[in-house]
Amino acid sequence: MAGKTVVILGGGVGGLVAAHELRRRLGPEHRIVVVEREADHRFQASYPWVMMGWREPAQISRPLRSLNQRGIDSRRATVLGIDPQTGTVDTDSGPIAFDYLVLALGAELADDAIPGLAEAGYTPYTVDGAIKLREAWQSLERGSVAVVISSLPFKCPAAPYEVAMLLESGFRRRGVRDSVDVQFYTPEALPMPVAGTAVGQALKGMLEEKHIGFNPGRKLSSVDPGKRVLTFEDKTSVGFDLLVYIPPHRSPGPVRASAIAGETGWIPVDPRTLETAHERVYAIGDVAAVRLANGMMLPKAGVFAHGEAEVVAHRIAADIEGVGGGETFDGWGSCFVETGDRNAAYGSGSFYAEPNPAVRLYMPTKSRHVGRVAFEKTWLTAISGPPLISCSAFRAVGLLSRRLLEQHWLWSRL
Repeated sequence: MAGKTVVILGGGVGGLVAAHELRRRLGPEHRIVVVEREADHRFQASYPWVMMGWREPAQISRPLRSLNQRGIDSRRATVLGIDPQTGTVDTDSGPIAFDYLVLALGAELADDAIPGLAEAGYTPYTVDGAIKLREAWQSLERGSVAVVISSLPFKCPAAPYEVAMLLESGFRRRGVRDSVDVQFYTPEALPMPVAGTAVGQALKGMLEEKHIGFNPGRKLSSVDPGKRVLTFEDKTSVGFDLLVYIPPHRSPGPVRASAIAGETGWIPVDPRTLETAHERVYAIGDVAAVRLANGMMLPKAGVFAHGEAEVVAHRIAADIEGVGGGETFDGWGSCFVETGDRNAAYGSGSFYAEPNPAVRLYMPTKSRHVGRVAFEKTWLTAISGPPLISCSAFRAVGLLSRRLLEQHWLWSRL
């Protein structure tokens, strides 16, 4: 059988899991190509810890060139165009032909979509932003802190709430909490609404217990960097001394310009198979648009990218080898929510449950923070480990998040 080429666009969670699973399942005559513009993979779930000074960028980064030692062709390049009809991806280092394509390009941060936003504040959604924010909050002695979700959708739905609670605990440790007012603004009616009212109320309660003001239904329209004023679409305005913002998100430019994108710019896919409208083209992770039974959209989160990547890799390998191919994505997801003081909550459940997702949030404990540390360590080991270990290490990440950590009583015995 002639060798096939599977091209994976993006070196994030979804792209790396897909690449390792495909390499494990396919013979050496088949090429696995990962195209990523950055030299390193960074574990974005740890950006809030960079913000707090608990991690440095090097601790949560791994070089993507190590993929080449495992039989995966890692290409550092910027994607310029995608043509599903000709089976070609155009990059700044030349075109790449594919037999199968996996789009895992994630979401593009669009700070420029709201006037004054980038000039006035700091975002923990980039590693450089997290470092600058660390310096800013550690030097603040008094005043008002505004943590703002600027627009929907955004990735890592628990992260903004983590950031607010971690900052609150940081101000307490510095002894300036009584002089610092922390307010949270979001277009949402409740935190993480897709997870259900009970989860939203629980997260709101965690904020209120820490005396963090929760201001729902506030969609940001502009920021005045000079006057330090936020203006919302309802025409109300509030001042701030420190602005911490979650930037607007949009689909990457090459995706929006392609025939694969839907009306919103994101890529519509089959919820179970992650197939697009184009044969042998799949989309996973943040760039994919998955509509749930209740009409809401599946959140953009690494745990979903991981599960989707495994399904897509299995289906592509089965199509090439002519064996199997019945795997489907079940919509299960989980995440940790850091709440400060080395505590973490943990949520998990089925987002494909009908008529609404069935998600449970376990309250914060120090043992769950230990689980969060273990998750990070396992993932980074999988990225940097030797070829014979990497695939089993990736599977261990899934087992930790889906089985071991869900049985939270085990961690309480640590």
